Amino acid sequence: MVPSTFNNRVQPIDEDSPVDPQTHQFPADPSFERVMVASHGRTPSSATTIRPPTAASSQLNPFATPATRSRSSSLATAIGAPPVDVDAALRPDPGTEADFKVDNNPFAFSPGQLGKLLNPKSLDAFRALGGLKGIERGLQTDVTTGLSVDEISAPYRISFEHAVNPYIKTSEKQVNIAAATVSGRFFDRARVFGKNVLPSKKATPLYKLLWNAYKEKVLIVLSIAAAISLALGLYETFGGEHPPGSPLPVDWVEGVAIVVAVVIVVVVGGLMDWQKERALVRLNKKKDDREIKVIRSGRAQVINVEELLVGDVIQLEPGDVIPVDGIFISGHDVKCDESTATGESEALKKTGREQVMRMLESGTKLKDLDPFIISGARVLEGVGSYVCTSVGVHSSFGKIMMSIRTEVEPTPLQVKLGGLAINISKWAVSSASFLFFVLLFRFLGNLSNDPRSPAEKASFFLDIFIVAITVIVVAVPEGLPLAVTLALAFATKRLLKENNLVRVLRSCETMGNATTICSDKTGTLTTNKMTVVAGTFGSTKFDKASENPSASSASVAQWSSALSQAAKDAIIQSVAINSTAFEGEENGQFAFIGSKTETALLQLARDHLGMTSVAEVRANESIVQIMPFDSSKKCMAAVIELRNGQGYSLLVKGASEILLNYCNQKVEVVTAGSATSLSINDLTPSDNMVISGTIESYARQSLRTIGLVYRDYQSWPPPEVHGDEEGHVKLSDILRDLVFLGVVGIQDPVRPGVPEAVAKAKMAGVMVRMVTGDNAVTAQAIATECGIFTGSHEGVIMEGPVFRTLGDAEMTAIVPRLQVLARSSPEDKRILVRKLKALGETVAVTGDGTNDAPALKAADVGFSMGISGTEVAKEASQIILMDDNFSSIIVALKWGRAVNDSVQKFLQFQITVSITAVILAFVSAVSHPEMKSVLTAVQLLWVNLFMDTFAGIVLATDPPTDRILNRPPQGKSAPLITINMWKMIIGQFIFQIALTVILYFVGGKIFEYDMSDPNRVDQLATMVFNTFVWMQIFNEFNCRRLDNGFNIFEGLQRNPFFITINTFMAGCQVAIVFVGGKVFSVVPLDSVQWAVCIILPMLSIPWAMVVRCFPDETFGRIVAIATKPFVKAYEVCARVFAPLTRLFAKKGKKSDGNGSESEKV
Repeated sequence: MVPSTFNNRVQPIDEDSPVDPQTHQFPADPSFERVMVASHGRTPSSATTIRPPTAASSQLNPFATPATRSRSSSLATAIGAPPVDVDAALRPDPGTEADFKVDNNPFAFSPGQLGKLLNPKSLDAFRALGGLKGIERGLQTDVTTGLSVDEISAPYRISFEHAVNPYIKTSEKQVNIAAATVSGRFFDRARVFGKNVLPSKKATPLYKLLWNAYKEKVLIVLSIAAAISLALGLYETFGGEHPPGSPLPVDWVEGVAIVVAVVIVVVVGGLMDWQKERALVRLNKKKDDREIKVIRSGRAQVINVEELLVGDVIQLEPGDVIPVDGIFISGHDVKCDESTATGESEALKKTGREQVMRMLESGTKLKDLDPFIISGARVLEGVGSYVCTSVGVHSSFGKIMMSIRTEVEPTPLQVKLGGLAINISKWAVSSASFLFFVLLFRFLGNLSNDPRSPAEKASFFLDIFIVAITVIVVAVPEGLPLAVTLALAFATKRLLKENNLVRVLRSCETMGNATTICSDKTGTLTTNKMTVVAGTFGSTKFDKASENPSASSASVAQWSSALSQAAKDAIIQSVAINSTAFEGEENGQFAFIGSKTETALLQLARDHLGMTSVAEVRANESIVQIMPFDSSKKCMAAVIELRNGQGYSLLVKGASEILLNYCNQKVEVVTAGSATSLSINDLTPSDNMVISGTIESYARQSLRTIGLVYRDYQSWPPPEVHGDEEGHVKLSDILRDLVFLGVVGIQDPVRPGVPEAVAKAKMAGVMVRMVTGDNAVTAQAIATECGIFTGSHEGVIMEGPVFRTLGDAEMTAIVPRLQVLARSSPEDKRILVRKLKALGETVAVTGDGTNDAPALKAADVGFSMGISGTEVAKEASQIILMDDNFSSIIVALKWGRAVNDSVQKFLQFQITVSITAVILAFVSAVSHPEMKSVLTAVQLLWVNLFMDTFAGIVLATDPPTDRILNRPPQGKSAPLITINMWKMIIGQFIFQIALTVILYFVGGKIFEYDMSDPNRVDQLATMVFNTFVWMQIFNEFNCRRLDNGFNIFEGLQRNPFFITINTFMAGCQVAIVFVGGKVFSVVPLDSVQWAVCIILPMLSIPWAMVVRCFPDETFGRIVAIATKPFVKAYEVCARVFAPLTRLFAKKGKKSDGNGSESEKV
């Protein structure tokens, strides 16, 4: 019997369909009637052990259908297993009652009843629903052909009673639901059971985001102070006495301006958080997107996971992550890892329908019955199919996901920045506190001689307090987390466009520091567009490149035409039956779907050997056992029963040189004239050498070699091999005394651009290593073509079996030079990754198979294949290569470095402006007779908005240039602020503070202003503020480079955000000076003053060039000596003002559990 996994033919409705095409009635099921009488001698009518629910139990379960109240299912009662209380088996759990109620349900079951199958696994519920046959009928599906692609509404209405009791005659007329009243396919099915999507996580309302942005203690304190200032200003204006004819004071304007500025800061911060949430939602939606293989209308199809419906027949293969709940139909040795769903650590073997029936008949080993397929589990081995019973929020995995939705964890860079923010906050609070107390003591010292009114004195004191608080607002780097989020969001969005789907945000920044990449060959370095171009079967050979009849190798057409039908059949059986690929459609065209190696072999069989259909070949043979690909043995196998009961045949396909070692005979394809015949001869040493030479010659041409071998047996399992209770044996137990059929060479060209990408990686200080299952000769040829293998004098090529036996000292010596690891298993890859990490490397790894998951998890960054990768590999990875292309890894490397660079650029900019603003405010306030800072609270808030939000957007969205790959990666312990950054920070601080202080203190003399004129005083103060802001605008250009290069405009045209936002900020600053008036405490400037305010700040660009010429090493030594007193002073101030620092600490910041590391800069 051919399992449904391989039998894709549409079956006649009178054989397998549960519905009579004439009457729309379900026929009596002979298998069920057989079960009813088996071993008990009872007929359906004499099933006296049926235990209908009592009145009390019916009242306890108001959701039980009339059928369950009147009669139990046959499977629940009339077999060797103990009878089942149907009502109890299907009783709703508290809180799930709504799942059992469905209006106008044409199906026999509700989502709640189906959910009882796996809540937890319940054999009683399975039997109560009539077993697989009852579920098949009740869901109006077919376990062989699946759902009909033409279904719109349910074809008919079926009751619970009729679904679970096929022999009961019902008088209920089957009602066809009018399709004209609905739109779209599977309308009723989706309406009743739902779609396979989880409701989107409820977005945080904008008002909550605004409140979160406002909850900063420092902003609340500033708001309170602004409100008090506003109240005092209004009192002075409208409540006090004023000399006749004098204008009313407008001191209340500053309070209003501060309130408005706080509102703007909060609104912008809230909107940025809102945009960030939307970006993460889009990323998560894309991350969960994948395709599933199903059977619909008897044909295999690939559909999106969100299109799965209850009743779908879904195929299972090793490496699949099960998308929905269901019941196993049939297959070969399907074992699942359900640890993520149930906590069960052992691999669980699934029970097919035939075995379920036998075990239920006998009533024995019921504990071993496991036909349940749980969503979220992983298929470890075997192939098969199952019918879907629950999707979306009704599935096991859906329920778990709905209950554990959590926030995104901070990335390592965010944790490190959190420590830096704490240090800056300590400095800010210390500076502001020192400023406040100095001004307070001066205020108290002059209080006795102060002639002003109490309200004016209170207002003056409040001004001091507001300036101090505003200094904290400016100095505390609220924009640091925003900068990281913006950089990551921007990078992940751009990476998605360039075929990198980032599943874990931290991997994006980690990839920037990768020092080595362990890459697979097939599909990553090569195109994965495989074609059989050469082959040897006995004495016959073909080569697609050889069209000359006189050549030693015939063309493939000549070769195939000369083969006998027996030879063709032998090859067709080997490649069609021993395969998991199937026929389907891609982009509306016929195609083989599955492993590219297998599809290449099937294409050869179809095009040149006369194979008509894979499904037909499989249907004509009785498949006894399927043995999935074993990565340690490098092969896979299938067992078929020969026709006419002549025995069994084991078909094996895999790595040719490995399979050759298991053979002691060979098939000789003898050519006699225009015909060929088959004979089996012993495999002599000379034959072995000839075949090995053929394999090596193919490998030198960069061809993947696949061997085809077989062996016939009289019985299965063979007498010398111990099989399990189902007659299945392990692959490793039968790999001996095989017959070598032939070898093919499969061409898989190197991807265009891969050699260039490998060269870029080397230029970036990243070593690329090839880890492949191919033999060493093929691997060396491909690695040399890609530029990975640079010759035996520099690099090492080693095979997995040798590598895994190395001692620790030998491995430590070899691994740094290891460039190619051939014939490697996934365990070899994991060993290599762990050793590289132990040597201090930051490791990126690619993988596509289920067994690659440990290596992907062990790596710093795991890349899985979006096209050829299994779902297990994707779940274990952090980034999915949507095009399986190595060049996309280099793109990820560039953007990973761009994330780190963006944060460092912003950090360099913000620390410069923070230090300058705080020192300027402090110096000007302390030196002023009335203790007024040259930068008012409103001006400082504008600067804060400027540098925290706008600068964050500008610098976080700077795209990388190819120059970013011209430097080695940063080490794991590298400081966040480098020596070169400190050089620019201190250099720009000296320039900015010198220019503003000179302008403030001696500007009047330089420009020959009459400083007794209040208007001139206001103009000079406005010039200081204007100059300060324009210095920040020009310094943003300087901060675009982190190295000592001079070209700060490189790549500027590729960042429209930078140009647009800087233009906007410059326009706002011009508008503020012209019309800001009393709100910003500015007055209009003339053309000469404007020239001074723009030309002098522009000098920061040539000054930066001068700073960059200063040697980094010399600067580092000078700073180390000069900053010791300041560090001591900082430590003292930090201890003194620690309570204030904790007061203004940002809420929600959590330690990474290692304070010393998180605060390392």
